[in-house]
Amino acid sequence: MTSGPDRKEILELVDEAEQSGARHSRIAELLGLHARTLRRWREAEEEGRADRRPTAERPRPVNALSEEEREAVLELCNQPEYAHLPPSQIVPRLADEGIYLASESTFYRILREAGQATHRGRAQPPQKLARPRPCRATGPNQVWSWDITYLAAAIRGTFYRLYMVEDIFSRKIVGWEIHEQESAVHASSLISKACLREGIQSGDLVLHADNGGAMKGATMLATLQRLGVVPSFSRPSVSDDNPYSEALFRTLKYVPNYPDKPFESLESAREWVHVFVAWYNEDHRHSAIGFVTPAQRHRGEDADILVARKAVYEQAKARHPERWSGMTRDWSRKEVVWLNPAHDDDAHEEPDNRAVAA
Repeated sequence: MTSGPDRKEILELVDEAEQSGARHSRIAELLGLHARTLRRWREAEEEGRADRRPTAERPRPVNALSEEEREAVLELCNQPEYAHLPPSQIVPRLADEGIYLASESTFYRILREAGQATHRGRAQPPQKLARPRPCRATGPNQVWSWDITYLAAAIRGTFYRLYMVEDIFSRKIVGWEIHEQESAVHASSLISKACLREGIQSGDLVLHADNGGAMKGATMLATLQRLGVVPSFSRPSVSDDNPYSEALFRTLKYVPNYPDKPFESLESAREWVHVFVAWYNEDHRHSAIGFVTPAQRHRGEDADILVARKAVYEQAKARHPERWSGMTRDWSRKEVVWLNPAHDDDAHEEPDNRAVAA
């Protein structure tokens, strides 16, 4: 509610702006007011009518606590036995003693108004973690995603660690290794070999991973810095931030020939994964990239393949147009792939990818 002196000052500024040639509606828009509001204020000013609402006496709500009662709530919350507890714990304890001062929500409101609605106890307060910055890939070897999954070993309760790196644009597996332990040393060795094999230059690549020790270990980070690779990390315990690796591991573990029994040895696990990677890269038609193989898309062969498919469908439609009620199947190429794309509320963020920034 705007006070009388503030209204008078606003109207003087409006007069000054109109004398300079500004339109009344545009002035109101800039002030965040409706044009009719300004006219009503002007009429009240000319007629000498004052807005009595700011100074009107308002009755105190009958259910409101008195100042003494509010002070009693604050005093109790600050007593040593309650100072470390939130109202959700204080109110039931008081009820067990036959005491009722106010509702739980009123306790919270009084503490908030007194500036005491802080986290109580030694545990860290909940924190809202920022989403990873979006990464965009318009070609292979611009954004990679990697993670580690467990493969059951023959000894009950033991597992082999499968390290796997995937190019999110082509979905090609560009590197993998299996070890008995999870460590940043193994991870850095894998990434170094993959970058060498793919000819990655400094500043070309963003590498996204989870928040595990192998991903954020000093050895791994030093390797990325040496290679000129830009690191990107998921939020802790948020698998949706690394969807490509999660989907790849699901495909791996749900293919029909995935072993029914645990792997007998490290060598047998490596042999099976070697066959899987060859099939996945060179034979598997991936639905997310137009049902071409990851290797075809990685090599840039998918564009011609999809154009040829479209021609086949157009020819079939030309031979029997009565069999087609609309357009032929869409065989267009997906030119841009996003990792953690921005939502509407943070669409202003720029892609965290130096090589392919928009």
